[in-house]
Amino acid sequence: MLFKNAAIDTVSADTPEKVLTLVKQRQLKLALLDLNYHKDTTSGMEGLELISKIKEIDNHLPIVVMTGWGTIQLAVEAIQRGANDFVEKPWDNNRLLAIIKNQLQLYESRKRERKLEAENTLLKQAQSQPVTITLSPAMRQLNDIIMRVAPTDLNILITGENGTGKSMLARQIHQLSKRKDSAIISVNMGAVSDSTFESEMFGHVKGAYTDAKSERIGRIELAEGGTLFLDEIANTPLNQQAKLLHVLEEREYEPLGSSRTQTADIRLISATNANLDTMVSNREFRQDLLFRVNSTTIRIPALRERMEDLPALTDHFLFNIAKRFEHPPRKLSTEALQSMLRYPWPGNIRELHHVLERASVLARSDEIQAEDLQLTPQDRYFKSPEAIPTSSNVTNTNIATPENEPTADSAVDLQGMTLEQAEQYLIEQALKNADGSALAAAKILGLSRSSFYRRLEKYGITPP
Repeated sequence: MLFKNAAIDTVSADTPEKVLTLVKQRQLKLALLDLNYHKDTTSGMEGLELISKIKEIDNHLPIVVMTGWGTIQLAVEAIQRGANDFVEKPWDNNRLLAIIKNQLQLYESRKRERKLEAENTLLKQAQSQPVTITLSPAMRQLNDIIMRVAPTDLNILITGENGTGKSMLARQIHQLSKRKDSAIISVNMGAVSDSTFESEMFGHVKGAYTDAKSERIGRIELAEGGTLFLDEIANTPLNQQAKLLHVLEEREYEPLGSSRTQTADIRLISATNANLDTMVSNREFRQDLLFRVNSTTIRIPALRERMEDLPALTDHFLFNIAKRFEHPPRKLSTEALQSMLRYPWPGNIRELHHVLERASVLARSDEIQAEDLQLTPQDRYFKSPEAIPTSSNVTNTNIATPENEPTADSAVDLQGMTLEQAEQYLIEQALKNADGSALAAAKILGLSRSSFYRRLEKYGITPP
């Protein structure tokens, strides 16, 4: 009655075994324990052992102990084992309620701190994203779709080539949604191996496996109330896809090593450059999972399909690069802009940013020249230069198709390269031989998927 009047929900257990079962199965916020049960009524040893066992299961659960046989020594040992406070019988109701409420507030505060710490770690790992430039007809049409679907809670599948800005678009949709005040948590599924999938997504409890020396909050819990963004969802291990499907259908999951069911209040946004329909046909991706992730599909056009946006994107990037490197904003020479307008940008927005960043460093003056861009002939897929407009109203960029690509089959002197240069070259050649498929290129090189993606990130390589 005391707790009911204070609007505190409770569940009771009359043996240490039942207490431990509750701790394993329920999301408890506090444990109020007696120190004596059935072995004896004075030593408090049963209660002390119970404290230690609870902390092994949930190290963050606040514990308040009470006994009618309190001594300083017993109170000290209870605190040493993990108890947060100690109450002697007979207790004062007002004092007991004050202790309980204080511990509940501390629990919620520390839980928020752990979540914020994990979120901040993820944010520090995330790269800055460009703003959306929508001067071209293709981007104006895309923006219209975004404004209609973002406020809903529909699961969204974003498709498009590598480097087109799928991550940026996911964040924009989140900011326009009703979940904008909560976090958007990103997961690169290409870097999540089969063995770490459950720990990464669902979290784990201490002792869940050999190296689990502490509790870990999973990405789904971090995204609670917000948005979960699964980048490169096509790379989700096939035998783990059913677990992801279960979360989307039942809105619940269990951390690794725990039998405690947790709810999942998330909006899912996924992204891929793969053809998921083809993967379904090849039994590489579950059809029922595809139905769940693509309540609506948004395709981002490649940069070569929106060249009207290139001058504005260039100005935006150069301004931010200047702030980062603390120098005056660079300008493009007419020849440099013409060279960029003729280039097909197989790496899209990501490649554009990389090229401009490099050119800003290499430029010998405040004006970037064509040679500073280092868009060498063997990198290009375009025909001979013709009249190219220099304003933002670009209508004909004269981009050639890949079949017009110049060949460069001359022998490469690997002996003259450093180990890193040779590795980068071999990765690029494997991607070329695999027609841009990262998974196929990884197999050619004998690398695991996660190892291959780490090398792509290391060398800044974007598959075509």
